[in-house]
Amino acid sequence: MPLSEQEQRLLDEMERNLYRNDADFVSTVGNRKGRPSYRNIAVGCVVTIVGAGALVAGVILQQPIIGIIGFAAMLVGVMVAISPGKGTPGAEPRSAFPGAAGGTKPKASASFMDRMNDRWDKRQDDH
Repeated sequence: MPLSEQEQRLLDEMERNLYRNDADFVSTVGNRKGRPSYRNIAVGCVVTIVGAGALVAGVILQQPIIGIIGFAAMLVGVMVAISPGKGTPGAEPRSAFPGAAGGTKPKASASFMDRMNDRWDKRQDDH
């Protein structure tokens, strides 16, 4: 269900206030690179299932080394599945709320913290 204009304006205002008041939080949360990689999820699930099979086989065969290898494979599979995908090189991270950043697009070469510092300096110069 789409948001009404008033709800969208309120959401945009809340995001601007978040950027203005808590830049450290925004930089921490917004530091993810890219979208989930469905290839990584698929490979991770397959490796996890194979690891679980090896773990069960190790228990049935009473071979601890096979169980340990199976557990390690499960762990690696989960880590691969939850790892974020690689972003497009040089691509700007997208906001969850389009248009909330004020309509200006900063240059892609500057890091988020550099842009925040520039905005802070500009704000301080205005006062």
